[in-house]
Amino acid sequence: MTLQVVPLHKHPEYKEQCCNLINDEWKRSTTARMRSLDSSCDNLPTNLILLKDNNVIGHCKLSTIPSLQNACFVESVVIDKTLRGNGYGKHLMLSAEDYCKRVLKLKCIYLSTKGQEVFYSKLGYNECQPISIYGGCISTVHSYLNNRSKNNENFMKE
Repeated sequence: MTLQVVPLHKHPEYKEQCCNLINDEWKRSTTARMRSLDSSCDNLPTNLILLKDNNVIGHCKLSTIPSLQNACFVESVVIDKTLRGNGYGKHLMLSAEDYCKRVLKLKCIYLSTKGQEVFYSKLGYNECQPISIYGGCISTVHSYLNNRSKNNENFMKE
């Protein structure tokens, strides 16, 4: 068994498999999903895929945070439903963190989750105040995000 985490834009032959994996979790039109995957680049946004024996079994999207330099937002993480609980999510996240540090030269990673707080805290993520992932004045957006995401926990890792 060979596990490998690679940027999707450097391996476009996996785009359709990746689209199907994500759409199996969060339904969206194939056209819209493919457009989103096409935005992956050497900077941000970046779509990382987890390959097991040349099959896409995981995906992680890293996005820019306009209001924060040297940081990114983990927009989504998904592992094939039939393979969960085998450490693949941990492998994908640790590889994504390494990619952020080594390739993107970032210092901080943020994410928001509902239901996976224990998973992320085991990986060293700490609960934090909401951030603006849309740019603009952070203090103006905080109350909106606080109200909008009362059921989501915001986490960061430096």
